[in-house]
Amino acid sequence: MLRIEENAPLQHLNTFGVAATARYLVTLRHPEALAALSRGLPAADCPPLVMGGGSNVLFTRDFPGVVILNRLAGIRVVAADDRHVRVQAGAGEDWDGFVRYCLERGWYGLENLILIPGTVGAAPVQNIGAYGVELKDVFEELEGWDLPTGRRLRLTAAECRFGYRDSVFKGPLQDRFLITAVTLRLGLQPCPATEYRDLQEELRGVPHGERHPRAVGEAVVRLRRRKLPDPREMGNAGSFFKNPVVSRARFEDLQARCGPLPAYDLGPAGVKLAAAALIERSGWKGKHRGRCGVHDRQPLVLVNLGGACGQEILELAEAVRAAVHQAFGVWLEPEPRIL
Repeated sequence: MLRIEENAPLQHLNTFGVAATARYLVTLRHPEALAALSRGLPAADCPPLVMGGGSNVLFTRDFPGVVILNRLAGIRVVAADDRHVRVQAGAGEDWDGFVRYCLERGWYGLENLILIPGTVGAAPVQNIGAYGVELKDVFEELEGWDLPTGRRLRLTAAECRFGYRDSVFKGPLQDRFLITAVTLRLGLQPCPATEYRDLQEELRGVPHGERHPRAVGEAVVRLRRRKLPDPREMGNAGSFFKNPVVSRARFEDLQARCGPLPAYDLGPAGVKLAAAALIERSGWKGKHRGRCGVHDRQPLVLVNLGGACGQEILELAEAVRAAVHQAFGVWLEPEPRIL
């Protein structure tokens, strides 16, 4: 039986902690309910929104459709050999819990992605990444449900069209595809990625022979806790802006006009700028505007200081974007989905 709640509050379901309601709310806990979900969705004028941990969304008003809370759980080994293990996790599993589960069992490759808020099913949507690693680096396939047709589908990495904080689920399949399970290919031999500058500095006192994936994971936890606010204590959605990518010629021009800028060379794709540095140099780091503000340790993070509505946070984001554009001629693109 599919239980549908009407006029459901969403404040406790989004990490910004902004008040909003959904016209309808469905919590999906069992795969058997998927068929009923396709049959039981309300009218066509009521669009669906699939949510996991609510850590990548900003509600600026009440949602006029049906919110589907994905809580499909379960972790199992699909296959293994001498070097790798293929692990499948339900889309509703907590991402950080899943990373720790894998580390405890000696399945490596996710340690740089520890402590990222959200669910397993949300990870491919955003192609989550941190400290030099992205989900696509270990991704094998996912399973899901096409809501309009009620068809089960399996998608490969190529079909997911992963990009920088991007995927097909933010494009053609947005609001029509519900991810049910994700399969990753993890290593059985330690081979941690420690090239990221901040991570190198955090590991400086750790001998190379002791830089086991668990040590790397612990270093990432320290970094994140030091730099990023806990959403349970201060409402936020993590990094609010993507790091912009510009051409090499544009980067050289910026350097000539504005002085040295932190950046990452992407080769033929161009140069990735550090959005945090652009925001800080625009004077917004630690600045408050009403009931929201820019975090004082990580300017990529916008925070709800208490009681802010989504529209206030959006107006703050637009003010930050305008300041960065005025100073550097670069428009920052928001990471969270704004509704």
